[in-house]
Amino acid sequence: MAPEGARILVIDDEHQIRRMLNVALSAHGYSLAEASSGKEGLNQASIFHPDLVVLDLGLPDLDGMEVISRLREWTQVPIIVLSVRERENDKINALDAGADDYLTKPFSMGELLARIRVAIKHFAKSEDEPVLVFPDLTIDLARRIVLLQGQEVKLTPTEYEILKYLALHSGRVITHGQLLRTVWGPNYQGETHYLRVYIGQLRRKIEKNPTQPRYIMTEAGVGYRFISGE
Repeated sequence: MAPEGARILVIDDEHQIRRMLNVALSAHGYSLAEASSGKEGLNQASIFHPDLVVLDLGLPDLDGMEVISRLREWTQVPIIVLSVRERENDKINALDAGADDYLTKPFSMGELLARIRVAIKHFAKSEDEPVLVFPDLTIDLARRIVLLQGQEVKLTPTEYEILKYLALHSGRVITHGQLLRTVWGPNYQGETHYLRVYIGQLRRKIEKNPTQPRYIMTEAGVGYRFISGE
Protein backbone atom coordinates (compact mmCIF):
# COMPACT_ATOMS: atom_id res chain seq x y z
CA MET A 1 0.00 0.00 0.00
CA ALA A 2 1.00 3.61 -0.42
CA PRO A 3 2.80 5.54 2.31
CA GLU A 4 0.15 7.19 4.46
CA GLY A 5 -1.09 10.39 2.86
CA ALA A 6 1.09 10.06 -0.27
CA ARG A 7 -0.20 12.46 -2.93
CA ILE A 8 0.27 12.00 -6.68
CA LEU A 9 -0.35 14.62 -9.35
CA VAL A 10 -1.10 13.23 -12.82
CA ILE A 11 -0.47 15.66 -15.69
CA ASP A 12 -1.75 14.09 -18.94
CA ASP A 13 -4.10 15.35 -21.63
CA GLU A 14 -5.53 11.86 -22.31
CA HIS A 15 -8.72 11.41 -20.29
CA GLN A 16 -8.51 7.60 -20.49
CA ILE A 17 -4.98 7.59 -19.07
CA ARG A 18 -5.98 9.90 -16.20
CA ARG A 19 -9.04 7.76 -15.45
CA MET A 20 -7.02 4.52 -15.49
CA LEU A 21 -4.34 6.00 -13.21
CA ASN A 22 -6.96 7.45 -10.88
CA VAL A 23 -8.64 4.07 -10.44
CA ALA A 24 -5.41 2.09 -10.05
CA LEU A 25 -3.55 4.52 -7.78
CA SER A 26 -6.57 5.25 -5.59
CA ALA A 27 -7.02 1.49 -5.13
CA HIS A 28 -3.46 1.38 -3.78
CA GLY A 29 -4.08 4.11 -1.23
CA TYR A 30 -2.75 7.18 -3.01
CA SER A 31 -4.49 10.57 -3.08
CA LEU A 32 -4.83 11.90 -6.62
CA ALA A 33 -5.00 15.25 -8.35
CA GLU A 34 -5.28 15.61 -12.11
CA ALA A 35 -4.38 18.16 -14.77
CA SER A 36 -4.91 18.01 -18.54
CA SER A 37 -2.38 20.70 -19.51
CA GLY A 38 1.04 21.94 -18.50
CA LYS A 39 -0.15 25.24 -17.03
CA GLU A 40 -2.92 23.53 -15.07
CA GLY A 41 -0.38 20.99 -13.84
CA LEU A 42 2.03 23.65 -12.59
CA ASN A 43 -0.84 25.41 -10.82
CA GLN A 44 -2.00 22.14 -9.23
CA ALA A 45 1.56 21.38 -8.10
CA SER A 46 1.73 24.65 -6.18
CA ILE A 47 -1.67 24.01 -4.53
CA PHE A 48 -1.67 20.23 -4.03
CA HIS A 49 2.02 19.85 -3.01
CA PRO A 50 2.30 16.32 -4.39
CA ASP A 51 4.74 13.69 -3.17
CA LEU A 52 5.23 12.61 -6.80
CA VAL A 53 4.29 13.84 -10.28
CA VAL A 54 3.37 11.56 -13.20
CA LEU A 55 3.91 13.62 -16.35
CA ASP A 56 3.16 13.18 -20.06
CA LEU A 57 5.55 15.05 -22.37
CA GLY A 58 3.02 15.69 -25.16
CA LEU A 59 0.77 18.32 -23.59
CA PRO A 60 -1.46 20.72 -25.56
CA ASP A 61 0.03 23.97 -24.26
CA LEU A 62 3.51 23.46 -22.79
CA ASP A 63 5.99 20.76 -23.74
CA GLY A 64 6.55 18.37 -20.86
CA MET A 65 10.24 19.30 -20.84
CA GLU A 66 9.30 22.87 -19.94
CA VAL A 67 7.02 21.60 -17.18
CA ILE A 68 9.95 19.62 -15.72
CA SER A 69 12.21 22.68 -15.87
CA ARG A 70 9.62 24.92 -14.19
CA LEU A 71 8.96 22.40 -11.44
CA ARG A 72 12.68 22.04 -10.79
CA GLU A 73 12.93 25.78 -10.19
CA TRP A 74 11.21 25.32 -6.82
CA THR A 75 10.78 21.64 -5.95
CA GLN A 76 12.71 18.36 -6.03
CA VAL A 77 9.54 16.24 -5.89
CA PRO A 78 10.04 13.00 -7.89
CA ILE A 79 8.83 13.19 -11.49
CA ILE A 80 8.02 10.04 -13.49
CA VAL A 81 7.55 10.66 -17.20
CA LEU A 82 4.99 8.63 -19.16
CA SER A 83 5.38 9.22 -22.88
CA VAL A 84 4.95 7.69 -26.32
CA ARG A 85 8.36 9.15 -27.21
CA GLU A 86 10.69 6.16 -27.35
CA ARG A 87 13.94 7.66 -28.65
CA GLU A 88 16.92 7.44 -26.33
CA ASN A 89 17.54 11.18 -26.75
CA ASP A 90 14.04 11.98 -25.47
CA LYS A 91 14.66 9.85 -22.38
CA ILE A 92 18.11 11.36 -21.80
CA ASN A 93 16.85 14.93 -22.22
CA ALA A 94 13.95 14.38 -19.80
CA LEU A 95 16.20 12.77 -17.18
CA ASP A 96 18.88 15.43 -17.58
CA ALA A 97 16.19 18.12 -17.20
CA GLY A 98 15.30 16.70 -13.79
CA ALA A 99 12.89 13.79 -14.26
CA ASP A 100 13.55 10.83 -11.98
CA ASP A 101 12.27 8.05 -14.21
CA TYR A 102 10.83 7.42 -17.68
CA LEU A 103 8.29 4.86 -18.89
CA THR A 104 7.06 4.62 -22.47
CA LYS A 105 3.40 4.13 -23.35
CA PRO A 106 1.88 1.57 -23.32
CA PHE A 107 3.21 0.73 -19.89
CA SER A 108 2.71 -1.91 -17.22
CA MET A 109 0.70 -0.66 -14.25
CA GLY A 110 2.63 -3.01 -12.00
CA GLU A 111 5.93 -1.52 -13.13
CA LEU A 112 4.64 2.03 -12.68
CA LEU A 113 3.45 1.25 -9.16
CA ALA A 114 6.86 -0.24 -8.30
CA ARG A 115 8.67 2.84 -9.68
CA ILE A 116 6.34 5.12 -7.69
CA ARG A 117 7.00 3.24 -4.45
CA VAL A 118 10.77 3.44 -4.93
CA ALA A 119 10.74 7.12 -5.90
CA ILE A 120 8.61 8.21 -2.93
CA LYS A 121 10.57 6.07 -0.49
CA HIS A 122 13.95 7.40 -1.51
CA PHE A 123 12.80 11.00 -1.79
CA ALA A 124 11.68 10.78 1.83
CA LYS A 125 15.18 9.69 2.86
CA SER A 126 17.76 12.35 3.56
CA GLU A 127 20.71 12.30 1.22
CA ASP A 128 23.05 13.11 4.11
CA GLU A 129 22.46 9.80 5.87
CA PRO A 130 25.81 8.75 7.34
CA VAL A 131 25.36 5.09 6.35
CA LEU A 132 23.51 3.58 3.37
CA VAL A 133 22.48 0.00 4.03
CA PHE A 134 21.38 -2.41 1.30
CA PRO A 135 21.15 -6.22 1.29
CA ASP A 136 24.77 -7.47 1.72
CA LEU A 137 26.15 -4.00 0.90
CA THR A 138 26.87 -1.09 3.26
CA ILE A 139 28.26 2.32 2.31
CA ASP A 140 29.59 4.41 5.18
CA LEU A 141 29.61 7.95 3.77
CA ALA A 142 31.39 9.53 6.72
CA ARG A 143 34.27 7.05 6.68
CA ARG A 144 34.17 6.42 2.89
CA ILE A 145 34.09 2.67 3.54
CA VAL A 146 32.21 0.06 1.52
CA LEU A 147 31.40 -3.32 3.07
CA LEU A 148 30.19 -6.37 1.15
CA GLN A 149 28.77 -9.04 3.48
CA GLY A 150 30.70 -7.37 6.30
CA GLN A 151 34.05 -7.39 4.48
CA GLU A 152 35.63 -4.13 3.33
CA VAL A 153 35.85 -3.64 -0.43
CA LYS A 154 38.81 -1.64 -1.67
CA LEU A 155 37.60 0.94 -4.20
CA THR A 156 39.53 3.63 -6.01
CA PRO A 157 38.35 7.20 -5.30
CA THR A 158 36.60 7.33 -8.69
CA GLU A 159 34.88 3.97 -8.18
CA TYR A 160 33.69 5.14 -4.76
CA GLU A 161 32.26 8.41 -6.11
CA ILE A 162 30.34 6.57 -8.84
CA LEU A 163 28.92 4.04 -6.38
CA LYS A 164 28.06 6.74 -3.85
CA TYR A 165 26.16 8.85 -6.40
CA LEU A 166 24.24 5.87 -7.78
CA ALA A 167 23.38 4.59 -4.29
CA LEU A 168 22.24 8.00 -3.04
CA HIS A 169 19.81 8.05 -5.96
CA SER A 170 18.81 4.41 -5.62
CA GLY A 171 15.96 3.44 -7.93
CA ARG A 172 16.44 6.47 -10.18
CA VAL A 173 17.84 6.36 -13.71
CA ILE A 174 21.10 8.30 -13.76
CA THR A 175 22.20 9.34 -17.25
CA HIS A 176 25.74 9.03 -18.54
CA GLY A 177 25.93 12.83 -18.59
CA GLN A 178 24.84 13.20 -14.97
CA LEU A 179 27.46 10.71 -13.76
CA LEU A 180 30.24 12.18 -15.87
CA ARG A 181 29.45 15.75 -14.73
CA THR A 182 29.31 14.70 -11.08
CA VAL A 183 32.43 12.52 -10.97
CA TRP A 184 34.71 14.03 -13.63
CA GLY A 185 33.30 17.50 -14.25
CA PRO A 186 31.45 19.31 -17.07
CA ASN A 187 34.25 18.88 -19.63
CA TYR A 188 33.84 15.09 -19.68
CA GLN A 189 30.18 14.72 -20.65
CA GLY A 190 30.96 12.86 -23.86
CA GLU A 191 33.45 10.41 -22.37
CA THR A 192 31.03 7.52 -21.88
CA HIS A 193 33.86 4.99 -22.35
CA TYR A 194 35.18 6.12 -18.94
CA LEU A 195 31.93 4.94 -17.38
CA ARG A 196 31.97 1.56 -19.12
CA VAL A 197 35.44 0.88 -17.74
CA TYR A 198 34.68 1.97 -14.18
CA ILE A 199 31.24 0.37 -14.01
CA GLY A 200 32.85 -2.87 -15.15
CA GLN A 201 35.46 -2.57 -12.39
CA LEU A 202 32.80 -1.78 -9.78
CA ARG A 203 30.69 -4.77 -10.80
CA ARG A 204 33.67 -7.09 -10.48
CA LYS A 205 34.18 -5.86 -6.92
CA ILE A 206 30.61 -5.74 -5.55
CA GLU A 207 28.56 -8.09 -7.73
CA LYS A 208 28.42 -11.83 -7.14
CA ASN A 209 28.05 -12.28 -10.90
CA PRO A 210 29.19 -9.16 -12.80
CA THR A 211 27.46 -10.35 -16.00
CA GLN A 212 24.13 -10.53 -14.13
CA PRO A 213 24.38 -7.54 -11.77
CA ARG A 214 22.23 -7.28 -8.66
CA TYR A 215 22.95 -3.64 -7.81
CA ILE A 216 24.11 -1.64 -10.85
CA MET A 217 21.75 -2.10 -13.78
CA THR A 218 22.34 -0.77 -17.28
CA GLU A 219 19.63 1.37 -18.90
CA ALA A 220 20.62 0.80 -22.53
CA GLY A 221 21.82 3.95 -24.27
CA VAL A 222 20.73 6.14 -21.35
CA GLY A 223 22.70 5.39 -18.19
CA TYR A 224 22.52 3.28 -15.04
CA ARG A 225 20.12 2.52 -12.20
CA PHE A 226 21.14 1.35 -8.73
CA ILE A 227 18.74 -1.30 -7.41
CA SER A 228 18.56 -1.36 -3.63
CA GLY A 229 17.08 -4.84 -3.42
CA GLU A 230 14.72 -3.67 -0.67
